[in-house]
Amino acid sequence: MASNGVLLLFTFIHLSIGHTAFVDLEVRAENVGKYGQQSLLECVYIHSPEAEGGKLVWVEWKKEGVEEALLSFHKGSTTAESGYSFAEPSWNTTNRNVSLLITSTSVKDQGEYTCNVMTESGDGFKNTRLRVTAKYNKPAIKLDPQTSTLMCDSDSGYPEGQLCWFDEFGTEWTKSSQMEAKKTESGLFNLSSKLTLMDGSTFSSYTCKVFNVSGGNEEEATYTVQEPEKTGRAQGNKMDGTTKVVAPLVVIGSLIVGLLLLMLLLYKRRSQRDHQPVDTCDSPVEQGEDQSCPDSPA
Repeated sequence: MASNGVLLLFTFIHLSIGHTAFVDLEVRAENVGKYGQQSLLECVYIHSPEAEGGKLVWVEWKKEGVEEALLSFHKGSTTAESGYSFAEPSWNTTNRNVSLLITSTSVKDQGEYTCNVMTESGDGFKNTRLRVTAKYNKPAIKLDPQTSTLMCDSDSGYPEGQLCWFDEFGTEWTKSSQMEAKKTESGLFNLSSKLTLMDGSTFSSYTCKVFNVSGGNEEEATYTVQEPEKTGRAQGNKMDGTTKVVAPLVVIGSLIVGLLLLMLLLYKRRSQRDHQPVDTCDSPVEQGEDQSCPDSPA
């Protein structure tokens, strides 16, 4: 009995392996989907010549991290989550194209997917990946005249990109800038960057470029520096330099003037003391006589 049980077990394993080998799935290893547009995850099953004509029994599409199946076919009934369907609208069990169609791609759709197929001849599964991208909008540049700072903004992109600065000669100034990336509720990113213009800068234009995660230039915008802005910075620098020289001179001059006024005041007081009249008596003073001076004649 024991030997019969072992033989039956090996026979079952052999048949299972043989069945599985009859079904092969063709999928792409990676697919790229654009945000807000349709995405197609291809999956086509192929029978071996020995199993040609095997009836389709079960189809299931699942996404890693999601418990429920996105799309499934079983016992003649199709069940699908909102936004997912078979790629071919007139799909039926004789159609071997069981590709998944995502109606409107979002950031949350990015990830690993599994296509499962079972027929009367066997079963099989293959994994495929969806990578989502969203192109950034054209940057907008404005100048803060109070701080002489250029501000560049570009939004609604994915994955997180980078804003880079270049002058009119193509020299990069990104290291002198400050960039910030904010993730929105939809999963998209808004980028902003600030570049403070250097004192005495004579460049006539600056370009802000948006680069995606792959290093590709998606969009760009150029800001032309107006002549008064450059003149204003130059005059400001000149005034700063003049102020640094004049200020100490004003302080020293004020001290000198104050000292001269003090000396003049002391001189006047001393002169008044030296020229004050002193009363004297013409007759000699005798012992015992009144020593006070008589009144001057009228």
